[in-house]
Amino acid sequence: MPTNILRARSPKPTPPSPRARPRREVVITAGSVRVRAELLATTTADRIWAALPIHSTAETWGDCIHFETPVETGRERGAKRTITAREVCYWSEDDRVIIAFGPTPISGAGEIRLPSPCNVWARALDDVAALAAVTPGERASIVRAAG
Repeated sequence: MPTNILRARSPKPTPPSPRARPRREVVITAGSVRVRAELLATTTADRIWAALPIHSTAETWGDCIHFETPVETGRERGAKRTITAREVCYWSEDDRVIIAFGPTPISGAGEIRLPSPCNVWARALDDVAALAAVTPGERASIVRAAG
């Protein structure tokens, strides 16, 4: 039988619904600041989710915090160097989570520029500007949100 007839007879696979994956939320804590974030459907998000809980020490760089993780993953195709304030990123060159809430030392006017392209793996549900209260050396963690 010709291939085009076989294709017409076989059912077409339906792509998985975006809602098929359960919603995954984390709580990122740095010092006394807590920010909830929803994970995106990325390889980096999957690897971070599998490694939870993560505990580290916060560092600052301009209007952002960053901290080491035990997660290792490469740069994803959609990695970004310029982000928006609610995007939670993974800096693959240094195995760090980086959360910017304003300009960094290398930002241009009106932008948030990271040191290199980073994987966006989550979107903050809370205002990340509260992270301005974090000082270097404070404890940082990422844990699964209850519920």
